[in-house]
Amino acid sequence: MADIVPSEPFRFMDRDFGNLRRMMDRVFDDTFFRSPAAFGDEGSLALDVMEKDGNVVVKASLPGFTKEEIDVQVHDGVLYIKAEHTEEKEEQDAKFYRRERRYGAVSRRVALPGAVSDAEVSAELKDGVLTLSLPVPQKAQPKQIEIKAG
Repeated sequence: MADIVPSEPFRFMDRDFGNLRRMMDRVFDDTFFRSPAAFGDEGSLALDVMEKDGNVVVKASLPGFTKEEIDVQVHDGVLYIKAEHTEEKEEQDAKFYRRERRYGAVSRRVALPGAVSDAEVSAELKDGVLTLSLPVPQKAQPKQIEIKAG
């Protein structure tokens, strides 16, 4: 039986181009080139989610974003954060060597732990950190039922 040999499209190149494949693999393994699907449906914004003093507290680092550029929604126990900004202004008198700050967008969708109240959410943006606080509703307590004599 014949062995199956994988195709090597760069094997015919001389030694100067032998590293091309490894270089290209490294370039496209960089997170900049990954599609949003590589991050799953949740998005790419890193979050800290914790419970503190009867609240679910969520912290997200959003440096450079203003409160007007941030959209926060809570629906059916799912938190959605999206932050997006475009180029501030184009400078005509400058020669750019690198220009990476024109546009930026991050988002994240995450299911919140337990049953949280959608109605009472407080949000604060301070020093590039968005902090959300969502109260955890009181758990149902057993109720004593009085039995009447009949």
